[in-house]
Amino acid sequence: MIQNAVSPKSEQTHIGSSGNKNIYMDNQPDTSIDSLVDRTRDYVETRVELMKLQAANKASDIISSTASAVVTGIVFIFFFLMLNIGLGLLLGEMLGKNYWGFLILAGVYLITGLLFKSSGEKWIKQPVSSMLIKKMFK
Repeated sequence: MIQNAVSPKSEQTHIGSSGNKNIYMDNQPDTSIDSLVDRTRDYVETRVELMKLQAANKASDIISSTASAVVTGIVFIFFFLMLNIGLGLLLGEMLGKNYWGFLILAGVYLITGLLFKSSGEKWIKQPVSSMLIKKMFK
């Protein structure tokens, strides 16, 4: 009889040998079921942990991309604001009154805003949604 070092309670019986290969039978079949249950539990816990890590990775990717876009947008807004003040003053100087330059720019932005309002879904909503979906399922 050969003793098993892993499971001291189980009795191993030597059935036969062919060369260096020994075949053993375990007298306790419930241990293999317990082992299967333990392995299944470990597998499920590992899969859940993997899904959590994948979700965190995707969320951090989306948040970092959004933060980068927001910072870039703020920089462009300040640039655009200063450019418009300069254009308003330049147009006002050319027309003789400063307020005329700013009124002309306001009219241009009113028309631009109305264009965005009428087709903003096609120009803004769909591209942003597509980008977020691509990031999520990347």
